Amino acid sequence: MYNLTDLQRDTMKKIITFIIAVLTILTCILPMDELPLWNGEIPGHRNQYELMAEAILDGRIHFAYGDEDTLKGLKNPYDPNERKEAGVKYHWDHAYYDGQYYMYFGIVPVFLTFLPYRVITGTALTTFRATQIFTAATVAGIFCLFWLLRKLFFKGLPFGLYLALCVAFSVMSVWYAAAEPALYCTAITAAIALEVWSIYFFVRAVYWEKRENRQILLAGIGALLGALVFGCRPPIALANIVVLPLLYVFLKEHTFSRKLLGKLVLAAAPYALVGFCLMTYNYVRFDDPFEFGQAYQLTVADQSNYSLSINGKQLLRILSETGNNFFAFKSIKDTFPYVQTSSVFFNFPILFLFIVALFPPVRDRAKSTKLFPFLLGIIVSVLAITAIDVLWSPYLLERYRMDIYFLMGIACFPALGLWYEESQKKKVLSTVLYGLSIVTVASSFLLYVRTVGVYYPEKVQEFAEIFGL
Repeated sequence: MYNLTDLQRDTMKKIITFIIAVLTILTCILPMDELPLWNGEIPGHRNQYELMAEAILDGRIHFAYGDEDTLKGLKNPYDPNERKEAGVKYHWDHAYYDGQYYMYFGIVPVFLTFLPYRVITGTALTTFRATQIFTAATVAGIFCLFWLLRKLFFKGLPFGLYLALCVAFSVMSVWYAAAEPALYCTAITAAIALEVWSIYFFVRAVYWEKRENRQILLAGIGALLGALVFGCRPPIALANIVVLPLLYVFLKEHTFSRKLLGKLVLAAAPYALVGFCLMTYNYVRFDDPFEFGQAYQLTVADQSNYSLSINGKQLLRILSETGNNFFAFKSIKDTFPYVQTSSVFFNFPILFLFIVALFPPVRDRAKSTKLFPFLLGIIVSVLAITAIDVLWSPYLLERYRMDIYFLMGIACFPALGLWYEESQKKKVLSTVLYGLSIVTVASSFLLYVRTVGVYYPEKVQEFAEIFGL
């Protein structure tokens, strides 16, 4: 009877987790329907993915707008000032090369959602609908990954606290997509969803599964998902760095041999296959297998001379912008919604608690459980993504922080779980973490309202009236 009771309790927890995850998903995706600027009510707005699906069905990888010649007379069509002075008509946020318009955003979401939907239904999938799908997949992935981590490393973490942290880190990771769901966030949420599930399969392969062939299979799935991220939003694909410390943990548990090497090569094959396809796609478009369209984007700045080379000036900029990205503070406003998009740790103070992973008791427990290399890999990924975002952008926007919010949540959750296991004041710590989880959700909501208010100030007033503010 005792075993049956345990089974029943575990089943009940899974049911509750499923219900909370569904409610979290609905909370994140339903607001997307209410914003006419992004939800397809404005024809031709933010519809590159829809058009790209049609282009592929027509046997093209470029957009056939019919007005490609308007930029040909410009000395430098990537200079926004020159375009403005010439008064030419052009298509914003497209890649333009050799007289053709191409999609600047990653191609993978087209094959994951837009093309299948178009082929099956005969109609176009509205772009924000794909964002809803990827957002749902992201939240589901975070709940599953955290369930796995809790079961593996800190079973003593209260179930309610697990749920609170799942909700908080999920909402934190995708709140911006709820405010601006079409196009930009379609690419970003696709990348986040794939990367979260990639990490899930790699963690399951290394820490959970004990049968070698099963580990290779799970790692192969993780590799495929991680490789596809390069075709969604390349900076987020740098999260694949975490594979290296996980490989280190795996090899420490196995005797290396030529047979094992062959299996590892097989598991890594999706990286080569997807990489070949994406490089071919890039070469056909831009005569460069490593160019994803960043240099040819028609946007607020001339990015045609951006590069990955590092000099003293660029290094100082990376350091300065990284510091601002994590620690800059903008004052609280005296009117609703009060907040401004500030920086990582001021937007979501709970993330600063990752520092506990460096405290001796927590660090030692992380090392003893072989979790420390994983945490280190996540943090290196976060810093690498931030550096690339700085190098490839004229300035950092709040939506770029979506590139790292989910990763920092994935790093913070096990750090907090291990801290709880080591803490001598569990009730106090639980209270603090519950409180910070509530603050994280509240901050996400206020930042969402603030962002929506840029386009729809009347909605801010509606929210203020609802809450009596």
